[in-house]
Amino acid sequence: MKKVLLDRHLLAVVVFWLLAFAVRAQSATKEGYIEVPGGKVWYQILGADKPGVPLLVLHGGPGSGSGAFGNFTALADERPVILYDQLGCGKSDRPDNPSLWTLGRYVEELDAVVRALAYPRLHLLGHSWGTTLATEYVLTKKPPQVVSLIESSPWLDTRRWIRDAQHYVAELPPASRAAFKLENAPDSASRRKYQQAVDYYYSLHVWRNRPAVITWQRGGGKQAYETMWGANETTSTGNMKNYSRTANLKNLKLPVLYLCGRYDEATPVSTAYFQRHTPHARLVVFENASHTAYREVPDQYFKTVREFLHQH
Repeated sequence: MKKVLLDRHLLAVVVFWLLAFAVRAQSATKEGYIEVPGGKVWYQILGADKPGVPLLVLHGGPGSGSGAFGNFTALADERPVILYDQLGCGKSDRPDNPSLWTLGRYVEELDAVVRALAYPRLHLLGHSWGTTLATEYVLTKKPPQVVSLIESSPWLDTRRWIRDAQHYVAELPPASRAAFKLENAPDSASRRKYQQAVDYYYSLHVWRNRPAVITWQRGGGKQAYETMWGANETTSTGNMKNYSRTANLKNLKLPVLYLCGRYDEATPVSTAYFQRHTPHARLVVFENASHTAYREVPDQYFKTVREFLHQH
């Protein structure tokens, strides 16, 4: 009988600690909405109770959403990791208003998010279009809170991006190269061939080794992407088609880490070019990865980011 009572007592203790751990885990994640120009954006803080300097992550697109960044929990054991869906995608408001999709408005949106979060110090990580937004924010707003910048698969010069994309397209098999010219074909069979060629390109240079994650299939994310960029990753017809910040990278005075994959549409050559023009910057290229290295080679990616954050 004593053994049974002891076992029950031990079980009760174990259950108590498991429940306490579960409650603590729940309290470590916070979410909510922030008013920004044009509507409200949804945010989530992973590891909200951790003591390290927070990391604010800016997703790509424009319009992709933060849904693909769930594995950034890998960094939330030491510091708060803040994800948010930019206006027009994810859980944020999705206004049907093309006039909202400008770089300037997105900078004001990011500024509103940073002010609402009210952290005295922040690390900033942008991915793809997120690097465009992060760079513009740091250069124009000069936020004193931001202590370091991570440029992951950077888009900092549209013409250079298109030139790199055209080089990649030229390396495709002849049938795929020909299909890229069928984007505006009148018949559905030709347009289907075009889409298959685009998907093949993406499988090589956007989400190599991993399934695709596209979060703009419903609602305004697609509108933001097409208004600012264009129809696909290999050509730009939107209001960012002449964008370049290369000449201003010398004004980034904070520590900067550039990241890209070996087969990234943000090519190693171009990323190295940006790094050379940035005063306090270094570059890491991930082998066997493309544009989504954080999903393709997560162990290497998060180890590299963690070491950089420790240094700054």
